[in-house]
Amino acid sequence: MTEPIEPALSTGWLLVIAVVAVLVLLGLIIRVRLHAFVALILVSLLVAIATRIPTGEIGDVLVNGLGTTLGNVALLVALGAMLGRLLEVTGGAKVLADGLIRRFGDRRAPLALGTAALIFGFPIFFDAGLVVFLPLVFTVARRLGGSLLTYALPVAGAFAVMHAFVPPHPGPVAAAELVGAEIGLVLVYGLLIGIPTWFLGAYLFGLRVGRRTPLAVPDLLGREDEEAETNPPAMRTVLFLLLLPLVLIFLNTGLDTLATAGTVDEDAGWVQAGMLIGRTPIALLIAVIAAMWLLGWRRGRSGSDVERLADSALGPVCSIILITGAGGMFGAVLRAGGIGEALAGTLEDIGLPVIVAAFVISVCLRVAQGSATVALTTTAGLIAPVVEATSGLSSSDLALIVIAIAGGATVLSHVNDSGFWLVSRFLDMSEKTTLRTWTVMETLLGTIGFAFAYVLSVIV
Repeated sequence: MTEPIEPALSTGWLLVIAVVAVLVLLGLIIRVRLHAFVALILVSLLVAIATRIPTGEIGDVLVNGLGTTLGNVALLVALGAMLGRLLEVTGGAKVLADGLIRRFGDRRAPLALGTAALIFGFPIFFDAGLVVFLPLVFTVARRLGGSLLTYALPVAGAFAVMHAFVPPHPGPVAAAELVGAEIGLVLVYGLLIGIPTWFLGAYLFGLRVGRRTPLAVPDLLGREDEEAETNPPAMRTVLFLLLLPLVLIFLNTGLDTLATAGTVDEDAGWVQAGMLIGRTPIALLIAVIAAMWLLGWRRGRSGSDVERLADSALGPVCSIILITGAGGMFGAVLRAGGIGEALAGTLEDIGLPVIVAAFVISVCLRVAQGSATVALTTTAGLIAPVVEATSGLSSSDLALIVIAIAGGATVLSHVNDSGFWLVSRFLDMSEKTTLRTWTVMETLLGTIGFAFAYVLSVIV
């Protein structure tokens, strides 16, 4: 992460620069139709100059911001797209979609998809989960018709809620540690609040938006070939391929938790090996190789055919990877220029109740720099001294403060958030449509989650 540089401007000027930068970026993309990748780099450079980041350090800030985001996203998106292409083209996604529809019915298909995403989202990160689920979402949308948003928003919202509200994801875990909350209570409240928040803010909202906003299914992951129609894979094979990365990632999470608690020796070889294969990129790599075997070579496809399928998945996602990286660059510049911390420092002394102040600071940091995880951890660090100085806070209060921070870190995903570009490009939406759908949904999720947390803090 790029470390903030001592701000050279007052808080007021920094806030003006942030607002103007976002407006200019939106204008370049929506009005001028400048490619988002180029626009993000250009505006990032202008913001770095405007915030007076030392000239000799601007290049490093830009490159490090891009590289850090790409390091997290590129492997996940590329491997996830390969797995998605193999599932889609060989008919695996259709087999699973047919099974879901038979069990839940056509009308409840969005609910079934979203519920499955909530389960998968427990150990898996937002971007990896979304990429793996996309072929299933596309297949159901093609079969049942209607707007893609009817099926995609409940799934994306489920992964977003689990990523922000529920341990063992890094944001809520780090925030709990900084605030001094018990991880177990944060988990309980995260699920207690997160599930109804998803139902109201993602599932019901997705149904409403789907009726009003038509969106066709893109050909990003391809379509089934002739062999898939006559010889589809078995349901158990498809479930195994989807559950494999989930189980491996959960293994990493479980071993890490046990090692932190001192239950197992972190330096033991078997622990290190288990944590390695459970790292998200490695887990996806194993799943891709397994898919190549089970859906390809074992079923009589030639090596060149399987290689062609895997390679064809990379072209369409290159733009997604680069734009996502550039969004991370923009957020890094905003952080390095001191915009986020300047805003948080101003709000910290207003005198709001702790849980409300935590939410407001988190919202401002989220809007200013984009990353939900950074907003979570930074807000927790800023609010920790206030929490320590406030008497009478119970363990439940501390856990609910973490949830309030998570709510603030979820709202208003926009052009400086890499997740915004991931959703926009994978669903083939314009920036304007993404703002009216994804950004509104994220704001609903964060606000509803905070409202639940605040009410519980009054009652409990």
